[in-house]
Amino acid sequence: MTTRNRSVKQVIRALATSDGAGVKLLRSLGSRQDARLDPFLMLDEFGTDNPDDYIAGFPSHPHRGFETVTYMLDGHMEHRDHLGNVGDLRPGGVQWMTAGRGVIHSEMPKQSEGRMRGFQLWINLPAAEKMKPAHYRDMQADEIPVVALPQGGQVKVIAGRARIAGQAVDGPINSGEERLSTDPLYLDVRLDAGATFEHPVKAGYNAFAYVFEGDASVDGTALPTSAAALLDTDGDAVRVTAGGAGARFLLLAGRPIGEPMVQYGPFVMNTREEIEQALHDYRSGTLVAS
Repeated sequence: MTTRNRSVKQVIRALATSDGAGVKLLRSLGSRQDARLDPFLMLDEFGTDNPDDYIAGFPSHPHRGFETVTYMLDGHMEHRDHLGNVGDLRPGGVQWMTAGRGVIHSEMPKQSEGRMRGFQLWINLPAAEKMKPAHYRDMQADEIPVVALPQGGQVKVIAGRARIAGQAVDGPINSGEERLSTDPLYLDVRLDAGATFEHPVKAGYNAFAYVFEGDASVDGTALPTSAAALLDTDGDAVRVTAGGAGARFLLLAGRPIGEPMVQYGPFVMNTREEIEQALHDYRSGTLVAS
C-alpha cells in the first residue's frame, strides 16, 4: 500500500502571554478562540532561566470538562489538588490530569533559581465524559519509553502506540486499560541533522507538529519554531526532516470529538448553560462535590 504523507495546512504561531500568577509563556493552540484543533484546545510552552518569570507559579484554581497534560523538560514543580494528590514534576516527567466534573489544583515551583522549561497541553473531553470523576496520574522520566532512531535521534512515547523502526511502542497513557476516547498520540522527537522521521496517523484523526529546537520541515514545507503546524487530513503518515541544526519537536494526533464547544477560562463545556452551571458550582463550593 502506498503511503500518503500529510502536508501543512495552517500555522498557528505562538504568542507571548502569561497565566497563573504571572508565569510567562508562549501560547499557540488556544491563543484565539478559533486557534484550536479538535480535540486539542491549547498548547503552552514555557522556558526561562529567570525565576521572576515563573516563581509565582499557578496557585489554586479550578477546571472542568477537559484534560491537562504537563510535560517538564527542565525544572521542578509540585502539583496539589483537592483529592489529596501531590505530584512531583521533575525533568522528563509528565502529569496527566482529567478534570472531569471538577478539580481544584495548584502547580507551584519547587526551585527559586535555575531553568524551568516544559509544556502544558489541554485536551477536550466528549459530552459523555465531561462530568466523570476527576483523575490524576504522575509519571517520572523512567516510566516513559525512549526509542533510538536508525538515522540518529530518539523518540519519547508519552501517549498512544507509536510505530518506530518496525516496532510498536506503547506510551504509559492510552494503553492497556487506560484507553481514552480521543485516542491521543503524544511524541517528543529529537532528530540529528538531516535525519527523517516518518510515523503513521490514523484516518480521520487530526494532527500537528510543534518545533521547539532546531529546524525541520514536513513533506518539504519548513516549520516555524514555536508554532503549531496543523496537518491536513489527506494522508496516512507524517514525514518530518531535520535541517542542518537538527530538530526537536512534539508530534500530536487524536480522534476529533466533533461536538459544540464553549470555553470560559478554566471551564470547557458543550453549551453556555453548562458554563453557567460550572461557575455556579464553583462559587457555591460544589464544583468538586461527589
